[in-house]
Amino acid sequence: MLDLLWPWALALTPLPFIYRWLRSPAELSMRALRAPLLASAALNAGTSLKTTTWQRHLLLAMLTICWLSTVAALTRPVWIGEPVAMPTNGRDILLAVDISGSMQQEDMEINGRQVNRLVAVKAVVGDFVIKREGDRLGLILFGEKAYLQTPLTFDRKTMQVLLNEAQLGFAGSNGTAIGDAIGLAVKRLQDRPENHRVVILLTDGANNAGELDPMEAADLAKRAKVKIYTIGIGAEMQETWGLFGNRVTNPSADLDETALQGIADTTGGLFFRARDPQELMAIYAELNRLEAIEQEAETIRPVATLFHWPLGLAFALSLIVALLSSRRSAHA
Repeated sequence: MLDLLWPWALALTPLPFIYRWLRSPAELSMRALRAPLLASAALNAGTSLKTTTWQRHLLLAMLTICWLSTVAALTRPVWIGEPVAMPTNGRDILLAVDISGSMQQEDMEINGRQVNRLVAVKAVVGDFVIKREGDRLGLILFGEKAYLQTPLTFDRKTMQVLLNEAQLGFAGSNGTAIGDAIGLAVKRLQDRPENHRVVILLTDGANNAGELDPMEAADLAKRAKVKIYTIGIGAEMQETWGLFGNRVTNPSADLDETALQGIADTTGGLFFRARDPQELMAIYAELNRLEAIEQEAETIRPVATLFHWPLGLAFALSLIVALLSSRRSAHA
């Protein structure tokens, strides 16, 4: 369907014609000169006069079309396509991923190779993102601070790319602001339908940065009807070799499981513990079975702008008029 965004511009159409009608011809006060030779040449130039008159009419027609095309472009014509249905199922899910310095701990193994926690998270969460067809997904990254990397979107591929581009230390490497990440998630979800608001928070530490306490943030989430699933990642036992032989350590000693469990319980979610990539995959497989909830049907109508077509025609005609005028001046 064709539509004009600025139809009032059509009022400009008669402007040059009104100007031409109102303009009075210039009065000539020059005295006539008798030139028998020139008069004789004019009498013998009937064909040239006809050609000149034909060219004049052609130029006038092209100028008229050029003006009408310019006015048509000013009206900003658009073509509105048929309605396209958007996904009617799904939830609004914000993924909050810890990218603090502790996520560089290499206690994960993928395909027989030791990798750090963030690499394992990218591999598993990226696959989860692609499978959540019909959901609006968003990404929050947090360390010392929390910031929104990707707002809620249906574009899962772009979401996966932005997740893979996340690097350790982007949000500060010397702290973990779990409370601020939850607060930011609640803020971004508060305008969405109440029974669609889900946060999946993954961290390997305890809250030691930011301004908002995690449990206070959980209370805010509960009042906003935001359900939070928490995931604690990190191995519980790791062997390291030193001068005095091997030593067994717990690389997840800083993980505050009690707080993560409390956050989940307060908001009606669940707490999961991922000690290796296999457990992390199983957790996201469980989360992937979240039942989709019907949303109000949404449709969009694609809009294509058309102003460049009449504008291009006006530009081409103006070049032709300029070329013909210059040739006439050269032959004069």
